[in-house]
This record gives sequence, structure tokens and C-alpha cells, in this order.
Amino acid sequence: MSKIYDLIIVGAGPAGMTAGVYAARKKLKTLIISKDIGGQASWSSDIENYLGFSMITGPDLVKKFEDHLEEFSEDVELRVSISGINKVSKKGKNFLVETGDGKKEEAKAIIIAGGKVPRELGVKGEKEFLNRGVTYCAWCDGPLFKGKDVAIIGGGNSALDAALNVSKLVKQIYIVNITNELTGDPVMIDKVMDLHHIRIMNNTEIVEIEGDKLVDTLRIKSRDGGLEKDLHVSGVFIEVGSLPATDYLKGFIKLNKNGEIIIDELNSTSVPGVFAAGDITEVVEKQIITAAGEGAKAAIQASIYLAKKQ
Repeated sequence: MSKIYDLIIVGAGPAGMTAGVYAARKKLKTLIISKDIGGQASWSSDIENYLGFSMITGPDLVKKFEDHLEEFSEDVELRVSISGINKVSKKGKNFLVETGDGKKEEAKAIIIAGGKVPRELGVKGEKEFLNRGVTYCAWCDGPLFKGKDVAIIGGGNSALDAALNVSKLVKQIYIVNITNELTGDPVMIDKVMDLHHIRIMNNTEIVEIEGDKLVDTLRIKSRDGGLEKDLHVSGVFIEVGSLPATDYLKGFIKLNKNGEIIIDELNSTSVPGVFAAGDITEVVEKQIITAAGEGAKAAIQASIYLAKKQ
């Protein structure tokens, strides 16, 4: 570590990449560090509410973000660190970002835009069969279950999007939802209801995920006190929401009770010089277009902070 950046952005989803474009336009020497490119946006199938596109897939939208960012490669370096971020800390007037493999980078300001990670069910068999039938990414793993029966756990937009995503690939879909009715957007519910090979099982909870080397059974039961029942499936897509990726920030900046970063209207955190944007913050609406806007705001405020610091 010898170079000192003006700005390090943690995360390369819509918030992080938008922040990168705005930072480049301010001629800030910027490093974007991320575990992946696109974040949760890259998992979406059909996006119909991003201005300028009547319909675009998540991966295609992310590719457009990445191509746009590439135009500013002279000022912005995009680095994928599969090991993730281990720590953010102060170093004099600057900051250190340490990745999971022990590498450290220094910058005068930070934007944290690391998004969220999938929420686990916490049932028996979930960890044991991860990547052996259990998955948290329908877009990534859907093709592995072509022609097979699968279960999708959840009743919100992420579960409905997963169902629509794999509907043309799989034979039968069971949507297992713990609440009394689906809670996603009405337009998505209508699309799912129109597909005859999708069976919706509301008010139903997961007891256990079973199998030998691979998943072959999902044990469920009605929350009304009904008997346990087995669904014979090859895949279990867990789509029950997500949690902010902030474990490494505990004790460094203030988080709310949900683990989200507390920010003000200027995207400032409790630590001067550290800004945050996107789903990782307490901003209520978790949308791609909202995250992009928040990333722009954070970069503008970081540039103002750096100008005052000089």
C-alpha cells in the first residue's frame, strides 16, 4: 500500500457505480472495491420500473452501468475482491479499507455502498445443502434445475421475481409463503397467478430440507396446526429478503436496530468523511433507481468534503 486515493467506494451495485461516475466527473482518484459487480440488481430478471427502459434484465442493466463507468477508467479503478471487506478504520486524517485477504488501501474519504446479503431461513438442512439444491439466487442457479420441480420460499417481490425468472425452465414451482397472502407488487402477483404450473401455498412454514447428496424433499406444515407434508423437489430457492452487509462496520459507525447505516440528508454517517448510499442505509425505499440517486448524492457530498479538507 503506497497510493492514497481521494475516495474509496465499497460496493459496485447501482449506488456504488453511480457514485463512481459522479466522483470521476469531479476528477477524484477513486477506487471501487466490491465482492461482485452489480450486487442484488444483477439477480433481477425483468426490470420494468427503471426510467428509460420499458423492460430490461438485471444483468443487462448492470452491464450498461459497468460500460458507462469504464469510460472513466482514467480516474476510477474497479477492483473485485471475492474475499469481501473485513474492516474500515481511521488512519490519521485518512481511512483504511482492509479486504478479507488482508490487503489494505488508503483514502481521504469513503463511500459505503455495499448493499445487502440474503437472509437465511435458519431451518435444518439449509446450510448442509447449500449449493447442493439450496440457493439464494434464482438468476444465477435457475438453469441447473431445468425440467425439475422446485420450491421458492417467500411471498414478496424477490420470491415472485424468482418464480418468474425460472418459470420457463422448470417443470413445477411451489411458492411456500409463511404469511396469509402474497405481499409483492400487484403487477407481479398477477403475472405469477397467470402461470398454471405455479402452486401457491400460503400460511405454510418450512420444517426441514432433506436429501442424500442433493436436495430431494422439502418438509412443510400449515401454520394452522396441520400435519407435516413432503414436497418432492430438486431445488429450494430461498427468497425471504435480505440483511444489510454491515457486520464489519459495527463499532465504527452508527447503525440502526436493523443494522442499516444511519445517514443524514447529505448521506453523511456518524464519522466525518465517511458517506453511505443505497440499500445498506436506512433510506426506506430499496429500489435500483433510488440506490443510483443516493450514490450520486453521496459522491457529490464526498467531493465537497474533500474540497473543504484541502
